[in-house]
Amino acid sequence: MITSTSNAKVKRLVSLKKKRKARDEEKVFLVEGIRMFREMPLEILREVYMSETFYRKDKKTVREVLAGSGIVPEILSDTVFGYVSDTRTPQGILCVARQSERKLRETAGGNCPHIIVLEHLQDPGNLGTILRTAEGAGVTGIVMDRECVDIYNPKTIRSTMGSVYRMPFCYTEDLHDAVTELKGMGIHIYAAHLAGQRFYDEEDYSMPCGFLIGNEGNGLTEETARLADTYIRIPMEGQVESLNAAVAASVLMFEAARQRRMSGRRI
Repeated sequence: MITSTSNAKVKRLVSLKKKRKARDEEKVFLVEGIRMFREMPLEILREVYMSETFYRKDKKTVREVLAGSGIVPEILSDTVFGYVSDTRTPQGILCVARQSERKLRETAGGNCPHIIVLEHLQDPGNLGTILRTAEGAGVTGIVMDRECVDIYNPKTIRSTMGSVYRMPFCYTEDLHDAVTELKGMGIHIYAAHLAGQRFYDEEDYSMPCGFLIGNEGNGLTEETARLADTYIRIPMEGQVESLNAAVAASVLMFEAARQRRMSGRRI
């Protein structure tokens, strides 16, 4: 059992928790919680750490999940586990997993792509919510620029509730080139914009489509918005000028899902 916060393994876990650079250098990320552990594909699982209390209560469950994987869990004292955890009330199990390395064309695949393109999104919770909602709405892929928050931020990972394992996504060095490539693949690009002449539910999303979603405070940059084939508007009452980025994305994603369900169109 590891009982000291000065242990080298503990210091590494803290570094992976706090620093995107450390995660990217090792191409790994951290996952906490029993549900996230159970849902994780074994092929990306690298290491497992448990608190002493969790080990006493649930070691049988962990052994069943890890059977045949060759992975041997490390036990941390409760104090040390609390030190490496990113939550106030740790569940007692933490995993190190391998990052995804998909390319744009892998992310935008499928018979009828339904893509979300994110520019400069900064809130970890918003990104995690979009990822989780995207899975539920049948989105086929998410494309992000390098200015977006790290998808492997522990707060983002928690917000995805496991969708991070299943939802195809990729980062791109040049978002404009990526959008141009998507358009070249026959994907019609929409942007929610004040200049939109039609409401979002007046367009046809049953064919390959993608939605541009911008920064929480500033929206899309003018340069990126100009890449859209069509501007659309989400009508709002009262004095509200805009929606939270994750909420706006959800409205668009589920409208596309509704239309595809009604038309019988499959991804």
